[in-house]
Formats: sequence, C-alpha cells, structure tokens
Amino acid sequence: MTKEELLIEREKYLSSGSHIGMISKTKDMEKFIYKVRPNGLAVLNISVLDKRIRMAAGFLGTAERALVVSRKESGHEAVQKFAETTGFRYIIGRFMPGSLTNPTYEKFFEPDVLVVTDPASDRQALKEAIHMRIPIVGLADTFNLTSFLDLIIPCNNKGKKSLSLIYYLLAKKVCRLKEKEFNATLEDFGFVDDKTKPEEE
Repeated sequence: MTKEELLIEREKYLSSGSHIGMISKTKDMEKFIYKVRPNGLAVLNISVLDKRIRMAAGFLGTAERALVVSRKESGHEAVQKFAETTGFRYIIGRFMPGSLTNPTYEKFFEPDVLVVTDPASDRQALKEAIHMRIPIVGLADTFNLTSFLDLIIPCNNKGKKSLSLIYYLLAKKVCRLKEKEFNATLEDFGFVDDKTKPEEE
C-alpha cells in the first residue's frame, strides 16, 4: 500500500508509535508482526493496521448500538471522543459485571457490536459479549490473545498517542460511512504532537 493510499500520512502513524508492539508476543499476533528489532521488540505492519481500521470502520458503519470500552486510562479521552462523534455508547474505567448480561441492572445495555481497547484489561466486557454472542472488534497488541475477537486491529493499544490516532481514524471513517458530520481534530482525541522523532518502522 502506498503512502497516498493510507488514511493519514505515514509519519503520523510513526510519530504516534501505533506500530510499536512489545517483546512479549503471542502466536495469535505473529501474522501481524512486520519485524522484530534486535532488542526483541516487535514492530507491527502499518499498512495492515491501516487496512484493518478501514475494515473495522466498515463493520461499525452498519452498527446502530455499538459500545466501546476502555479500562485503561490511556484510552479514556479517545474513547469518549469516539463515542461523542459517532453517537455510540462508551464505558471507561471499571466495567460493571452484568452490564451486558443482567437485564435488571440499571445500566444494562444490548449492543449490536462491542469494541474493546485491550482484550486483556477489558476482559469482563469481552467475557459478557461472548456469552451474549455480540460481535467483538478488538485493538490488539503483540501480547494479546485474540481467539474471541471477530475483527482484530493490530496496534499499540497501550500508548495514549496511538489510541488517540486509531480512534480518530475510526471515528472519521465511521462518520463518513454514516453520512454524519465530522469536525473533530486529532488533538480533540487527546493526541499531543510533541515533535519528537518518529519511531522507525
């Protein structure tokens, strides 16, 4: 995929560190790894990440009651803005047991798709979605297990800049597909351009 075909310039992907994985790698994520640095750190494929964001946006573009969750604080601002721009629901911080499975719970909700920021830290939401047979889109890093995800977005799901960029691109594409107005900036999603040298591929 050429630079012109990406959803945003390659330099933004690099400066966000969205392609930087971890030393820890699961068998599930091997196919998304572009290379492994001499220090053992895995690097994810930016072109595949870009393609998967498009795929996930296409999936979410048909959803009416999507729910996006993030227990990780680094994803809170981006998830809130994503929900605000798309009209979807969100839960940040602790995911209360029964939110998707107990109709008597006051905040019970039946989404038609669940988006998890990290399958590990969002495992309660993941578990309930599996039980209720709700399709799951997951942002997955190299350490994640992905067997219960219906659509994987292979990325750095730890860093705030990375999550800001990914949720921004997802929101922009989803709004375009739903013919909704989108005036938000990358900075609105919590992205701070500190002008540091981009992480190489």
